[in-house]
Amino acid sequence: MRLSVSEAAKRAGVSVRTLRWYDEIGLLKPSETTQAGYRFYDDSAMASLQQILFYRELGVPLEQIRRILSAADNDRTEALQKHRTLLLMKRQRLDDMLRLVDETIGGIAMYDERPKPTQMDWEAVKNQYAQEAAERWGNTEAFLESRERHAKYTPEQEKQIKAEMEEIFRSFGACASPEGPEAQALVKRWQEHITKYHYSCTDGILACLGQMYESDPRFQENLDLYGPGTAQKMSDAIAIYCRK
Repeated sequence: MRLSVSEAAKRAGVSVRTLRWYDEIGLLKPSETTQAGYRFYDDSAMASLQQILFYRELGVPLEQIRRILSAADNDRTEALQKHRTLLLMKRQRLDDMLRLVDETIGGIAMYDERPKPTQMDWEAVKNQYAQEAAERWGNTEAFLESRERHAKYTPEQEKQIKAEMEEIFRSFGACASPEGPEAQALVKRWQEHITKYHYSCTDGILACLGQMYESDPRFQENLDLYGPGTAQKMSDAIAIYCRK
């Protein structure tokens, strides 16, 4: 198999920009790059991409994924099998939800004893795999630090942290352009917010977060609630900030 960057992106369900970013940060190199700069991906590269998508599903940061893929004991087959399990459970959850919607449209009441969507089952498996990654590779100091900090916060503190976060997101949504001084100041403020309340947010981690805001539909959907294009503006502003 020899796929162009656009073909590889379409097959994996990611953007071309995401694959180019992975190449730039050394996470996933194309199997071939022509003199004209065209990237191509073979079977091995696509299998590595599937591993990356699996660990992203678990919430593992890109820096940690790179260390996992380069580890001597990295088992590609095991990771792909687990990814397949997660995808099957996610599909089942969606099928269950569609069934309930169809039955509701048809006038069938959703009684308590009826089977419910498998959200909790899927989340349990996802968390289990994430924990395995944490135990096997030390998952990220950031992951452990954030979990430790939040265990000590009171409900009032959590509410305050969330309010501050949402205020930053709203400000990003109102920004005119990502390269402007207002947006760049907000990037610095966002990095400081993460460091203060969650974990030490290095420029490298910040750059990875910015990429996820643009490439991950879940981030896009949530951030764009604070204004159309907020996710893209945050991603672009962070990229500009980190280049400086």
